[in-house]
Amino acid sequence: MTTIDLGLPGLAGVPTTDEPQKAKDYKSDQEVRWCPGCGDYVVLNAVQSFLPSLGLRRENIVFISGIGCSSRFPYYMNTYGMHSIHGRAPAIATGLATARPDLSVWVVTGDGDALSIGGNHLIHTLRRNVNLKILLFNNRIYGLTKGQYSPTSEPGKVTKSTPMGSLDYPFNPVSLALGAEATFVGRALDSDRAGLTEVLRQAAEHRGSALVEIYQNCPIFNDGAFDILKEAGEAERRLIPLEHGKPIRFGAEGEYGVIRSGFGSLAVAKVSEVGEDALVVHDSHTEDPSYAFALSRLSTQDLSHTVTGVFRSVTRPTYDDQARAQVDDAKATRPADLDALLHGKDTWTVTA
Repeated sequence: MTTIDLGLPGLAGVPTTDEPQKAKDYKSDQEVRWCPGCGDYVVLNAVQSFLPSLGLRRENIVFISGIGCSSRFPYYMNTYGMHSIHGRAPAIATGLATARPDLSVWVVTGDGDALSIGGNHLIHTLRRNVNLKILLFNNRIYGLTKGQYSPTSEPGKVTKSTPMGSLDYPFNPVSLALGAEATFVGRALDSDRAGLTEVLRQAAEHRGSALVEIYQNCPIFNDGAFDILKEAGEAERRLIPLEHGKPIRFGAEGEYGVIRSGFGSLAVAKVSEVGEDALVVHDSHTEDPSYAFALSRLSTQDLSHTVTGVFRSVTRPTYDDQARAQVDDAKATRPADLDALLHGKDTWTVTA
C-alpha cells in the first residue's frame, strides 16, 4: 500500500492504488433514481469520471449526505458512504475525518439541507477548516419534499409554501462560506463539465474545508432556473470565469472586465472604457477573504452576472490535524490514570 504524494496536500495520507481506474469502477449496482432531466445526473457522472484521476483506493473514499434529492448520491457511488440525517452530514463527516486520516471524506448536500436546518453545522465546519470536501447542489427549491421555497429561492418566488410569493431574502452560498472564512470556495454549473471538473480537482487537492456550490436544474419544481446561463450570447455576457493569475475578463470578445470600485467593492466595466490596466488580476490565494467576498457579491440573484471558478484557496491548519496532534501530545505528556480521574476534583455528592 502506498500513500498519496505530498504534492496533493488535501489527500496526504490517503492510500493510493497502482491499478488503473475508470469511471465505471465508481458506479454502484444501484438504479439511479432521479427525475429525467435532473442536473444531479450530470454532477454524478462528472464526479465518477473525475475520481479515477486521483488514484485513490475506492475503499478509502467516503461520501456522506443528509436529506434531499442530492443526498441519494452515496447509493450510486461504488465507495463507502452514509445517507445520514437532515442537515447533519458535516457533523458526521467531521467526526470521520478526525478519526480516520486515511480517508478522503466528501459531503453531498443541497441548498435546503445545507443552508436551512444544516446551516449551523455548515458554517462551523467551514470555520474549523475540517479536511473534507462539500458539494452543495443549488437548485433554489426543495425538490424531494415537492417544491417548497428554499434559502436560495428568489424574492417573490411562488411555491406550495409561498402561494403569494416568498418574502425571504436569499442566501448567496459563496458569500456565506467566505463569511465563515472557508479556506476553499468555488462555484460551477452542472452544464459546464470542464469547469466543474476543474473546480472539483482543485477542491480535492486542497487540505481543509472545500465548499463547491453547483448550480443544478430541477426539471420538475424549478425547471429552467439557470437556463439563461446556457444560452448562446447570454452565457458569454453573464458568466464571469475566474482563473488564478489572470485578469478577470469575460464576454464573447472579452469586452467586459472586473475593476475595483469604492469602499473595497468590485464592479463590472467595459474594457474599452477603463483600459486593460484597470482590470483586477485574480488572486485566489489572497489571505484576507474580503477580496473573494467582493467577487461573490458580483453574482446577482437575477443571474445578470454569475462568477464561476475558485474564489479562494488558502492554507490554514486543519481542525482534524490539530485534534490528532493534541491527542498524541496528551498520550505522551499526560499518562492515563483512571484512579486519578475517578477521584479527582470534578466530582459531586448527590443528596436527597
